[in-house]
Amino acid sequence: MTVQPCLVAGRGLAASLAVWLLVGCTGCTGVPILVPDLALASAPVQLAGARGPLSPAKSKAILDRLAVQGQDTGIFERHLAVEEALTGSPLTTGNQVLLLQDGPATYQAMFAAIESARDHINLETYILDDDEVGQRFAQALIAKQEQGVQVNVIRDSVGTVGTPAAFFQRLSDSGINVLEFNPLNPLASRKEWELNRRDHRKLLIVDGQTAFMGGINISSVYSGGSFSQRSRMRPDGSPAWRDTDLQLKGPVVAEFQKLFLATWADQRGGPLPTKNYFPAPGSPGRLVVRAIGSSPDEDYSLIYATLLSAIASAETSVYITNAYFVPDPQLLAALVTAAGRGVDVKLILPSQTDSWLVFHAGRGFYEPLLRAGVQIHERQGAILHAKTALIDGVWATVGSTNLDWRSFLHNHELNAVVLGTEFGLQVQAMFDRDLALSTRITLDAWERRALHWRVQELFARTWAYWL
Repeated sequence: MTVQPCLVAGRGLAASLAVWLLVGCTGCTGVPILVPDLALASAPVQLAGARGPLSPAKSKAILDRLAVQGQDTGIFERHLAVEEALTGSPLTTGNQVLLLQDGPATYQAMFAAIESARDHINLETYILDDDEVGQRFAQALIAKQEQGVQVNVIRDSVGTVGTPAAFFQRLSDSGINVLEFNPLNPLASRKEWELNRRDHRKLLIVDGQTAFMGGINISSVYSGGSFSQRSRMRPDGSPAWRDTDLQLKGPVVAEFQKLFLATWADQRGGPLPTKNYFPAPGSPGRLVVRAIGSSPDEDYSLIYATLLSAIASAETSVYITNAYFVPDPQLLAALVTAAGRGVDVKLILPSQTDSWLVFHAGRGFYEPLLRAGVQIHERQGAILHAKTALIDGVWATVGSTNLDWRSFLHNHELNAVVLGTEFGLQVQAMFDRDLALSTRITLDAWERRALHWRVQELFARTWAYWL
């Protein structure tokens, strides 16, 4: 096998920088191998604000303020350096971020934003069901289109395979631009057809000023909350879905807008009506945020590389909540190594799921993690669909990316990384609430699990790459 190393472009801060070398294997379809390199020279981190890049002095002043809010300035600087080194999108300041938990709160905020739209609405989603929630969205979007607000929708072909064509035809007939991402029918494809490539992003942008993103699709499965005992069941008696989204305002919205428009162009959706897609963003908040989009067109997943680097740089804690956990060898090693050096590593994973294969394939990795000292907790009372992480209390991410091969290799995914303790404390509180509703899996109990569980895990793991 021929191995060709290539340096990931980026900048860093002093000796604490952990940047990565991408090693591409010719003819290999696996996740690229990332190897740490601590020898790069330092360079100042530059932020982008409402009027473009800030001066080095202003950038430093903002970052210094964020750093001193934490207990250990060095921890913040370490994650800042790694974050700057691995991705091409800018770190933006002046943002406002609202943490949204579960479907009801998220949909309420989305409908309020849609109602306020005056120029355009861009929606990109994996699932858009023809059910009560989907019909509410359709009605709201059609109403805004009739008012002269241009609505553009990207929907994944596999994710919406169960939604009748008449549902989308109704949107199109109202003047809404509807683009099917990578159609299942190869005759309908506008470019090279690839069945395994999917758009797993969930993104709503209103007037170029407000963005919603995270793990929540448009479906009535999200109609129930998952925290209070009273709301843990949906109206039809099935379990509620536990998920997380963000509402963002500020300069980072333009970065999400660029990703939406790039997907539209890549899928050859045709020219969009001229609208004010990039209005002056202002500075509604003070949070530092980066938008990260990944796709199979890139040499490696930016989200995957960023998460690996953050785990490798962790000094105190790694707290991960994820719906579909089928780690590749590098992620498994990163978690085991972090626990081995004394980092408090906790995973909240599902106790029930909508994907039998993924659920059991992920459980097949429990034993090495438990032996290494990683704590595994399974969320009870809901179907866990969230994809969040908090590292050292200062590096947080929310998005659509699962911890499985499909997300890392085949999907278009979207995450936001938020730096600083202000937002970190909110994610910590959310993690603690989920932890209180979870059951801890101990090594002793796991080693005594029934034989039929072991057989299912073995069978599921053979399909891990394709899940």
